[in-house]
Amino acid sequence: MQFGHFDDEAREYVITTPHTPYPWINYLGSQDFFGLVSNTGGGYCFYRDAKLRRLTRYRYNNVPVDDGGRYFSINDGGDVWSPGYRPYKSELDFYEARHGMGYTRITGARGGLKASVLLFVPVDVNAEIHQVTLTNESDAAKSVNLFSFLEFALWNAEDDQTNYQRNLSIGEVEVEDGAIYHVTEYRERRDHYAVYGVNAPIAGFDTDRDAFLGFGNGFDEAAVPHAGQATGSMASGWYPIASHQLDVDLAPGESTSFTFTLGYMENPRDAKWEAPGVVRKDGAKELLARFATEEQTAAEFARLNDHWSTLLGSYTVESSHEKLDRMVNIWNQYQCMVTYNMSRSASYFETGMGRGMGFRDSSQDLLGFVHLVPERARERIIDIASTQFEDGSAYHQYQPLTKRGNHTLGSGFNDDPLWLILGVSAYIKETGDFGILDEMVPFDNDESKAATLMEHLKRSFDHPLLKAGPHGLPLIGRADWNDCLNLNCFSTEPGESFQTTGNKTGGVAESVFIAGMFCAIGPDYAALARRRGDDAEADRAEKAIADMRDAVVEHGWDGAWFKRAYDYYGNPVGSDANAEGKIWIEPQGFCIMGGIGVEDGKAVQALDSVRERLNTPHGIVLLNPAFTEYKVELGEVSTYPPGYKENAGIFCHNNPWIIIAETVVGRAELAWEYWKQIAPAYREEQSEVHRLEPYVYAQMIAGKDAVRHGEAKNSWLTGTASWNFVTVSQYLLGVRADYDGLVVDPCIGAEVSEYTVRRQIRGATYVIHVTNTGGKGASLTVDGTPIDGTLVPYAAPGAVVEVTATV
Repeated sequence: MQFGHFDDEAREYVITTPHTPYPWINYLGSQDFFGLVSNTGGGYCFYRDAKLRRLTRYRYNNVPVDDGGRYFSINDGGDVWSPGYRPYKSELDFYEARHGMGYTRITGARGGLKASVLLFVPVDVNAEIHQVTLTNESDAAKSVNLFSFLEFALWNAEDDQTNYQRNLSIGEVEVEDGAIYHVTEYRERRDHYAVYGVNAPIAGFDTDRDAFLGFGNGFDEAAVPHAGQATGSMASGWYPIASHQLDVDLAPGESTSFTFTLGYMENPRDAKWEAPGVVRKDGAKELLARFATEEQTAAEFARLNDHWSTLLGSYTVESSHEKLDRMVNIWNQYQCMVTYNMSRSASYFETGMGRGMGFRDSSQDLLGFVHLVPERARERIIDIASTQFEDGSAYHQYQPLTKRGNHTLGSGFNDDPLWLILGVSAYIKETGDFGILDEMVPFDNDESKAATLMEHLKRSFDHPLLKAGPHGLPLIGRADWNDCLNLNCFSTEPGESFQTTGNKTGGVAESVFIAGMFCAIGPDYAALARRRGDDAEADRAEKAIADMRDAVVEHGWDGAWFKRAYDYYGNPVGSDANAEGKIWIEPQGFCIMGGIGVEDGKAVQALDSVRERLNTPHGIVLLNPAFTEYKVELGEVSTYPPGYKENAGIFCHNNPWIIIAETVVGRAELAWEYWKQIAPAYREEQSEVHRLEPYVYAQMIAGKDAVRHGEAKNSWLTGTASWNFVTVSQYLLGVRADYDGLVVDPCIGAEVSEYTVRRQIRGATYVIHVTNTGGKGASLTVDGTPIDGTLVPYAAPGAVVEVTATV
């Protein structure tokens, strides 16, 4: 069952009913100001940091779900409704929500009146634009009342939801020339405020929530829209809001538009006040003037569309498979940009109050956006590396506003350091900017302890060697990539953190997965050292990698697949000797990506075990058999019900590692099949089962042991986005950047018999036409001349290079 359809030409997903199985959202903004908006107008916005600079309020786990947001209420002769259906749930004669690149347009019609709301964040503007267009489609004149509504958060989203003894007394607003200013706490330490204005004379306003709703009423019973008259209320403590009333007269067939602007403003600390007690509003007035006319708003919206056209032009494919093309050309890259901006901080499953930016998360996300915004990838790398410690470990998370490590969570996640090497090498392959390695970067954001980025990478490389266990495999620490595999926790107290609690010391828990990572990522460190003329370091690194491969073969191979780990006591995890959790997905992917078992058949054997034991029609589960009871020595992974999350759920982030591994051994048909199982466009027709957005990846799909097999959770902000784009663009379609040129090495099912990739990199354009039979090992010609191998050397900026590949 479908609840909408793709409009590829417009780069939109069109939702045709408000009754989706779950709120289907979109993201607004791509620089400093961001918003989340659902298909019925729910959501919130913030400046840079979803916790510390929240502009509007949102309540997670609310009943009904997704109540509160940006509402535009219409009173048409006593008939009260909203174009987004909610909150009034008045049945609409027409409904449509179009989620596009950085914008959403929600349209509803009822009783001969059509109302459309376009929401977007303009390029280089710290504001959210709400353009409302009313059209009289009836044969009679109409006089209607239009009411805007949003509820201000008191800046710190966590404090806003908890510290009521203070917060119910501090809310302050000002109203000037029809614009509503949220100035809570501006009188003291804050130098920022919010403004919500409209480019038309208003008939009234409200800034107090109780006055607007009526005490005891829900949003659907809001008193002011039902009365058709604003009260002019001024918030004083309690719950500050912003609502404008516009009275609109429309002749038959007539349309009119209004632009509402919600902006974030900062003033210099020494110039906060225009006069004693009067907030300086120069910046806000300039912002509102920038959107004073319909033409100005249209120009900014066009600039936003041009911005996305430029970004998405770096990598495109044209084939006879529209689902493949739309995922590669539009939605997967779009989701990669959203994860760049958000990491894991703000979605309908992440509240934006706790996680901030992840060291490992952001390093992996970089893989999916480095080709889109390489200059911003460079900045992100420096930010990430600055949270590293001198021993090579790192803060697991940091806050985007301060760019400083999260002391509460701390470090000790022993896979973290290696991801930095992967991110930096991807950036250099894309740009050729080896100079980044000479950048002086602090440890723990302490400039007195700065070293070159290359030194940071050396300490990342050495970290698993210095923290190795009795089998020569890296110690797992608090966790490796799988934060729910907690081999040093031994928690028996409810509410303890599995990641930060360690109730035993002296254990020897090792990770075969980190060993596989070391073998897959380490060669890039060795290559960078050799290119800098440090052959001794490169030789040392290559020997360490070879030794680690030997250790994995000797101690990490279980006979038909790779083990997952050794626990605190030195017992195997992910072994046929275990009653549950015999085989895990992660080491099967990364060990093979690291070249282990490729020559002697172990890789194929492990992948055959994955297909037999882990694969389902909805994707590959993380482990099997699922755990049915709590294993204190394994931690959180065994706390989930069977089939959910890390306990045998389909954790989509690691499915791509198996797909890449299948291309390593040359099994194109299986790689293509596995990719289609979890690619959103291929799951659209089962949306009533999947439930979440059919245009972006989810973190998890319930596994075969679950009650609701095939149901997704935690959409949008997941490393699944970047890894799937890497997988489909670089390994299935087979066009990936290397240090000296583009590697063209397709490995995709024969169903995709012919396609053309257009790749822009380092100022040149490569047009790569592939004729495919479903095998591996392409024959290439470059500008009509056959070449040996799969490397197409980089051309001069401005060049157009024609490549043909026959597989």
